[in-house]
Amino acid sequence: MADTPYHPPVKRSVEIAGHKTSISLEPVFWDMLRRAAEAEGVPINALVGRIDEERIKAETPPGLAGAIRIWLVSGV
Repeated sequence: MADTPYHPPVKRSVEIAGHKTSISLEPVFWDMLRRAAEAEGVPINALVGRIDEERIKAETPPGLAGAIRIWLVSGV
C-alpha cells in the first residue's frame, strides 16, 4: 500500500463479461479489492464482474468505480 492514502487514482484494465474495461481507483481501494478477492479465492476480474452485476440491478446504478468503492467500504 502507498505510504499515504492520499494518492491519485490508478487506472487498470480488467475483463468483465467478456470485454476489457479500465477502472480508476486509488491505490488503497486496489489493495482492498485484491485482499477481498484473495479472501474469497477468486480472481479480481471475477469479483469486479460480480460487483458489476449487482450494481446494474440498482434503481440508479452508480459508475463501476463508485460501485467498487461502495462495495468495499460497506462490506456488502
